[in-house]
Amino acid sequence: MSQSGAKLPVGPQKMTPSEAFVETMAANQVTDIFGIMGSAFMDAMDIFAPAGIRLIPVVHEQGGAHMADGYARVSGRHGVVIAQNGPGISNCVTAIAAAYWAHTPVVMITPETGTMGMGLGGFQEANQLPMFEEFTKYQGHVNNPKRMAEFTGRCFDRAMSEMGPTQLNIPRDYFYGEIEVEIPQPNRLDRGHGGEKSLDEAAELLANAKFPVIISGGGVVMGDAVEECKALAERLGAPVVNSYLHNDSFPASHPLWCGPLGYQGSKAAMKLISQADVVVALGSRLGPFGTLPQHGMDYWPKNAKIIQIDADNKMLGLVKKISVGICGDAKAAAIALTKRLDGKTLACDSSKADRAKTIASEKAAWEKELDEWTHEKDSFSLDMIEEQKQEKTPTGGTYLHPRQVLRELEKAMPADVMVSTDIGNINSVANSYLRFEKPRSFLAPMSFGNCGYALPTVIGAKAAAPERPAIAYAGDGAWAMSMVEILTAVRHDIPVTAVVFHNRQWGAEKKNQVDFYNRRFVAGELESPSFATMAQSMGAEGIIVDQLDQVGPALKKAVDMQMNEGKTCVIEIMCTRELGDPFRRDALSKPVRFLDKYKDYV
Repeated sequence: MSQSGAKLPVGPQKMTPSEAFVETMAANQVTDIFGIMGSAFMDAMDIFAPAGIRLIPVVHEQGGAHMADGYARVSGRHGVVIAQNGPGISNCVTAIAAAYWAHTPVVMITPETGTMGMGLGGFQEANQLPMFEEFTKYQGHVNNPKRMAEFTGRCFDRAMSEMGPTQLNIPRDYFYGEIEVEIPQPNRLDRGHGGEKSLDEAAELLANAKFPVIISGGGVVMGDAVEECKALAERLGAPVVNSYLHNDSFPASHPLWCGPLGYQGSKAAMKLISQADVVVALGSRLGPFGTLPQHGMDYWPKNAKIIQIDADNKMLGLVKKISVGICGDAKAAAIALTKRLDGKTLACDSSKADRAKTIASEKAAWEKELDEWTHEKDSFSLDMIEEQKQEKTPTGGTYLHPRQVLRELEKAMPADVMVSTDIGNINSVANSYLRFEKPRSFLAPMSFGNCGYALPTVIGAKAAAPERPAIAYAGDGAWAMSMVEILTAVRHDIPVTAVVFHNRQWGAEKKNQVDFYNRRFVAGELESPSFATMAQSMGAEGIIVDQLDQVGPALKKAVDMQMNEGKTCVIEIMCTRELGDPFRRDALSKPVRFLDKYKDYV
């Protein structure tokens, strides 16, 4: 059934390619598409509404693709983005790359220059397939109007089977004509638990493990496998750590939850995994950035046996040396392993109570440290704090320490919240403070790490789950890249809350200039007018916060306006210029200069 209630065509029928395209999307239960309208697909767009499809116009196409990403990650079904050929399509590349590294099933529809104009250098002409080649799991190019439904259906199927973006490229003249076609029905994989031999080997390792630890990865979220992960953890008495930026892959209230690994993650998680003799990486590719040393600890257990479970066989053993690789669905594999351990006496059974005490102790120590870690303590941050003690905010208040702000925001978080974070210094420190009770709640730009991600992505998430509170975190640099999408939220009644950390600098890169370039600051300073006032000019609400006791109340007020009044609100928090640890200490070196004119630049 299409969303309008009309029956989808059964068997071959006469229709236009536009009708075949729209009917195939309806068969895949598409109800929302993000993008900007264009003449290239206007014939199909004309019949979106009777098919039950809403086109949500965005301000910039990159924002539209991020919205499709957020929509898919929260709903568990496709996110769809469409744009005008040429510049509208090229504007989407960054967001599709982010979706690729988040394993998000976004279908990118790219209408193309007409077939009779390709190669002539016409208006808005571009070769659109190479643009996305690196960041898509499949590219479908409609090479004949009669194959419109076939390629459309395949792009939707492959996005789900491959768990990543696909591209549907359509010459704009192929929307027209008359064809005889049958609308393909969705084809969804029934994923298995992996090979019996590898499961048996993994169960044997776990049976003999004395200190097993589970890494709960993005595959646990995508595979709806939290309960199965919990059952395996409880059977083993194993601490569970979240893989980097998958803080929603295990409930924070569970006694076995220990927090995230990776940049600005949990010291408790790192100390516990360092003791492991067997690690189960459940639904994780063990990305290289997510296991880097942090807080002065090289915590990865180099002598532990690693059991890696991933639905993509190419990820097994790619980054870390493993003992057993299981190509399977996280949920099915967790069930299969738990069954194999049922009724067995395990080497770790006798130490369950002691390990539970160790887990609780490490977590309590980390929470105490976070409570006491009110500000950064490196020399640059202390200088900035001292300097800003004498400085008042434009509204007469004080500049706040980011860590204290993040703790207050954590305390004020509503139940069932969805949070998106941008990239940057304060946003990354937020990794220590973001905890969730259910999956499909945390959205971050993952390995691609692009700025301008948080706001549009959380708008897409809100469109998919209007009943849930939606909050975006962004620094002032990243915020300026995407804040125009406030217009999308206001224009189309998709209310969200944004928290903007206004510290007047590109913090992450400026930290590198502190650590490696002797505080020679180039292009790192940002002076901006009030973001709350700008939000008000776009029809949203705006709140400026420059007192610590205002942080929690401001968030609660903004969320109340979002949920009960349908209002978007920007909370502008005036922060000190102190900086947390750098992102890429691993990738930079102290400068060496050979020419005399540069000899002082070391």
